Amino acid sequence: MSSAAEVQALLKQLQDKGTLVTLSGPGGLSYTTVLWSADAQRKVLSFSAESGDQRLQQLLEGDEVVAVAYLDAIKLQFDVLGAMLVRGGQTTITARYPEQLYRFQRRSSFRVKPLGKEPTIRFKHPAHPATVLTLRVLDISLGGVACLMPDNVPPMPAGCTARSCLLTLDDDTTLEVDMVIHHVSVMNPEVRSARLGCEMINLRGSDERALQNYINLTQKRRIALTR
Repeated sequence: MSSAAEVQALLKQLQDKGTLVTLSGPGGLSYTTVLWSADAQRKVLSFSAESGDQRLQQLLEGDEVVAVAYLDAIKLQFDVLGAMLVRGGQTTITARYPEQLYRFQRRSSFRVKPLGKEPTIRFKHPAHPATVLTLRVLDISLGGVACLMPDNVPPMPAGCTARSCLLTLDDDTTLEVDMVIHHVSVMNPEVRSARLGCEMINLRGSDERALQNYINLTQKRRIALTR
């Protein structure tokens, strides 16, 4: 989409809703941030940043940075040009205002619940790397996964990222992904557990196809059981 009015309107939605934005570069580097301001007149974007984050510095030193965010069932993507870290009273990432912004209908919004042997996801706790978790998958899509988190697991704040997670779909299929934690919601106080909602990022093409095959097969099996 190249309409200036549409670009401005969508950027304003990202800003007003505090939507998480994933900045990605070559080699799997990524950083999760929030759009603080989008100045159409000065042609400048400003994102939140943490001072001293080496991953962010490496990402910004790369040749190519792409921003991805989700508004309901729409995936938004745009190039982040001229990005740099600005340190002052508050550390920010500044970049040029995008002339184009791409919209995609999210195929990943279609979720399935596993049948038979339940998938699991294994990863290091983002805030406690010495703690390795293996959580049961409640449902899954091309872009996200919901897990069952016991109440004895230390809290995971929204926006944090778990890296190099191993998603085991079945005995023959294990994928490596990064996960951005979006929300934690209590399912039932009596169950003493919560639902952990996550976005999967940095999924390789072959792994994405394997995940799509798993989702398609699960849906076909579920339809067959209802007949």
